[in-house]
Amino acid sequence: MLLACCLLLAGRSALRAQDTASATPLTLAEYEKARGFNVPDLDKDTYIKFENTYILDRGEYSKPYFITGDDSLKKRIDLYKLVRKQGRMELGTVIYYTTETGKRYSACLPGFNAGGDVWEKYFGDIHAIDKEEKNFALKLSYVLSRQLGVQLYKAANQGKNISKDNGTYGNDICFPGDMRVEMADGSTRPIGDVRAGEEILTVNPTTLERTRVKVKELTAHAVKNYAITKLLLLASTERTVAATGKDFAGFYEVVLTTRWLEATPNHPVPTPQGNRKIGALKTGDKLVCFDDRSGNYRNFTVWYKTESAGGLQQVYNIIAAGGSTLVLNGVIVLQK
Repeated sequence: MLLACCLLLAGRSALRAQDTASATPLTLAEYEKARGFNVPDLDKDTYIKFENTYILDRGEYSKPYFITGDDSLKKRIDLYKLVRKQGRMELGTVIYYTTETGKRYSACLPGFNAGGDVWEKYFGDIHAIDKEEKNFALKLSYVLSRQLGVQLYKAANQGKNISKDNGTYGNDICFPGDMRVEMADGSTRPIGDVRAGEEILTVNPTTLERTRVKVKELTAHAVKNYAITKLLLLASTERTVAATGKDFAGFYEVVLTTRWLEATPNHPVPTPQGNRKIGALKTGDKLVCFDDRSGNYRNFTVWYKTESAGGLQQVYNIIAAGGSTLVLNGVIVLQK
């Protein structure tokens, strides 16, 4: 149940589409800071500044939710938009969950373009609260589905239209410059910084055999407002924990791992059903990604997908001397 609920939260997280050429998404440091922001009076404090840098704004989330579960205990959930004052950029949503005894928990739902480290921290925090508060994730997912679902089609970046109709679609098959390439020595580097003659890693998508290959050429395409497909990928590891006493009936322990990938919609990726263009993938499709926890490659599930103009930028592609794949942001993609 926790897994399904946490995944639903990810699917509802696109609070505001953003021009990635000029906007900086929520960082892990900002995430931790936002979780510590204290709102003294949830009934009265609707617009609060912190450090003259961040703003919590109830705005459209004007009413709290009081939810009573099967245990007959009433819980309260309050939502605040998290805004970076400079540029008035929305970073996510701060969540306050108050129990019937007045104990308050907090979390911060990131915007979709936040990095994988931020998403993993968010999932971990949700899991930790759920271990203390029965059905917390279920109740929170209900509120977010009700309250944030309407925001998906209000997406805007400070009045700019960044719908996919404004993006450049063409024959360029490539990646934004900040996608990180797996190098042969185990390090990663932004694709825009990779040079001919350097060695990168290629992975056979069937056998998962890893091979070092040399870069023949880094192709840099002209600056345009390219259409960019973004994927949030997720894998789960579950185990059943046996009962430890008369008060425990056992439970499922779930570990979530995330990856994210950006590419032009026509870039091909290997899937169990054959090679597919990234823009043709659907929620539930599988891609092979590196799992940091196990140190192995495994199937991740496409949990959320968006496609929109990415802002004016260069995009890149690598031509290697061997192999058929590259590893970008831990995701196996095809060379092209």
